[in-house]
Amino acid sequence: MNGVLVIDKPAGMTSHDVVNRVRRLLSERSVGHLGTLDPMATGVLPLVLGRLTRLAQFYTGSDKTYEGEIRFGFATDTYDAEGEATTPPQADLHLSVDELNKLASGFHGTIQQVPPPFSAKKINGVPAYKLARKNKVVDLKPVEVEIQQFDITSVDGDRAHFVAQVSSGTYIRSVAHDMGGRLGCGAHLASLRRTKVGEFDESDARTLEQVAEAVQSGSPEELLVHSRRLLPELPAVTATEEAVAMIRNGRAVNLPELSRARLVKVFRGQTELVAIATRIAGTLFQPKVVFVA
Repeated sequence: MNGVLVIDKPAGMTSHDVVNRVRRLLSERSVGHLGTLDPMATGVLPLVLGRLTRLAQFYTGSDKTYEGEIRFGFATDTYDAEGEATTPPQADLHLSVDELNKLASGFHGTIQQVPPPFSAKKINGVPAYKLARKNKVVDLKPVEVEIQQFDITSVDGDRAHFVAQVSSGTYIRSVAHDMGGRLGCGAHLASLRRTKVGEFDESDARTLEQVAEAVQSGSPEELLVHSRRLLPELPAVTATEEAVAMIRNGRAVNLPELSRARLVKVFRGQTELVAIATRIAGTLFQPKVVFVA
């Protein structure tokens, strides 16, 4: 199978667990994902299948949208609900939406963020979480991330519900932890659901149970995202059979492309994505990534 399948990841599974499950269900060895979700998190996890695993390089910078809850009152070593408390619990918190949104506004825009110690960020080639599990010093440097939206929508006791849209590489766990630090009471991420990655949202997502049912009925292809919806920022062009044969061999071709875009999606007919091609000059394009054998 060649395509993109969006899974609604359940809590308790790693992203790699989901990939392995889908490999077994579809009997497809080539499966990858477009952005890791922590085991605690749920929601949109796009998978690339078969030859379309080569699409992953075009999604490394995709923005992501989340919703979830931050619990105030104590911090944890993992910055989420699965960790051990690192500060004494504080009771009788009096939190308001206005107060927390004022605090949240300090995280809007381009900021320097320190990743959590329990993360896959590497220190001298070693993932930080491996050092943290051994109680070794985890010295992670701040990285630049962008938070386009971070709004507190409601407060219930010591918990605040939020919605956020962030750049790739942003840790919502770190935002929760840092908010608790600035407020002076400690905080951690209590729950997280990803609702969108790039052009994929919850309306595209299917449960693993739905995938299993589709395999049983012999129609798993019906769960795939229509290929014309992929990479909507790139113009699409339909190639002739002669051009497709040339693209298959890595040769440059003339394509009927009217815009001046540097990259285009090349299709055979309405549904088969053949390649991503780079403009050389005029209407002459060189295949950059080929998806047909």
